[in-house]
Amino acid sequence: MVSVSKTDSGKTYRAVSVLLYSVCGLRLSVWEFRTRTLNESTVILEYINEYVCILSESNKGPSLLPPITNPSAKRSHLTTFKDARALVRLQSDHINRSVVPAFYRFLQAQDLDAQISAGKEYHASIETLVGLFERMEKEVDPAKNGVTGEGEKKALTSGLGLWIDGNEDLGWVDVMVGPWLYRSKNVLKHYRGFELPPGTKFNKWLDRLFQHPYFRRTCSTDDLYLDSYERYAFNRPNTSQVANAINSGRGLP
Repeated sequence: MVSVSKTDSGKTYRAVSVLLYSVCGLRLSVWEFRTRTLNESTVILEYINEYVCILSESNKGPSLLPPITNPSAKRSHLTTFKDARALVRLQSDHINRSVVPAFYRFLQAQDLDAQISAGKEYHASIETLVGLFERMEKEVDPAKNGVTGEGEKKALTSGLGLWIDGNEDLGWVDVMVGPWLYRSKNVLKHYRGFELPPGTKFNKWLDRLFQHPYFRRTCSTDDLYLDSYERYAFNRPNTSQVANAINSGRGLP
């Protein structure tokens, strides 16, 4: 995502469009004699989270993932910390395997029957994700795990994201699925008449996510999203490697 708006001259618009059409990439110019690059979004996210937020001596920050353990936790609670991280990984896997491919299948479907089928598939993928959220909330609930200290409660829910009441920091899954749900409310609604699943807790989470200042900084204008995804909506030839993979039934590149 790119947080730059369309300009009257069109120059910024074209530059941003190129970025939106391209595969995510990160240039690493920290070596003296050579430059390295990363070009897969999840790998880039892992790198930024682990290197910039955890390993960098000059920029310590909170991790997007739950902690593996808490040094101050009771021995009986250590497994719960590991379980929280594993549950977030399951959610992440579902997003990559189901939510994102279903988004593109729905957007690229052309005839009505295919659109109805793909829309149901995408709707179901979101409902499954909500089910994984609810499982996480149930299994890592501090009260149900005998956690009473405020510090340990905060540590136990760290990295679980905005789905957990009281959490103010974005979590790993917020960052991974947020862009697609945001595109659902503008791109899919515009081109396919899609409405996100109803639900009090789900809508509350979406509101908190979309209004989070860090998330909002990554968003572009609705017009830019609609223009960028128009070629997917009409399934134009050679739109991208992603579009070709969806059309051929292969996994996403």
